[in-house]
Amino acid sequence: MIKVSDVERLREATGAGVMDCKRALTDAAGDFDRAVALIRERGFIKAEKKSDRGTGAGALESYFHNNRIGVLLELRCETDFVARTEEFKTLAHELAMQVAAMDPADTAALLSQPYFRDEQTTVEHMIKSVIAKVGENIQVARFCRYEL
Repeated sequence: MIKVSDVERLREATGAGVMDCKRALTDAAGDFDRAVALIRERGFIKAEKKSDRGTGAGALESYFHNNRIGVLLELRCETDFVARTEEFKTLAHELAMQVAAMDPADTAALLSQPYFRDEQTTVEHMIKSVIAKVGENIQVARFCRYEL
């Protein structure tokens, strides 16, 4: 029997939907850590399916570090609705900070870099986890970095 409190706890930890959390807990026989892994795995599968969808909306994010490094990043999504969500805005800010900190050569290099806050994950996996939460394709269109 899956408890409602376990579903709520998994939902808070992963951002997944209630039914996805319940299904993951059922499939994991109540094992919370295994359920988290299932949610992430299934989220990445969903993200892969969305990767060919067009991105006609998005936002520009700027970040300045100690007035010595500046980044302007264009992050694209499918709709203005998602572009206004906190998840998307946070992702845009984190990606701009990543560019400032790690100085990737291009978008492909950025996606393959370890995420500067958690070296166990890549930037690409971080983006896919947000895609799984918001349900839309998200792509880094371009960025530029300036340093004095």
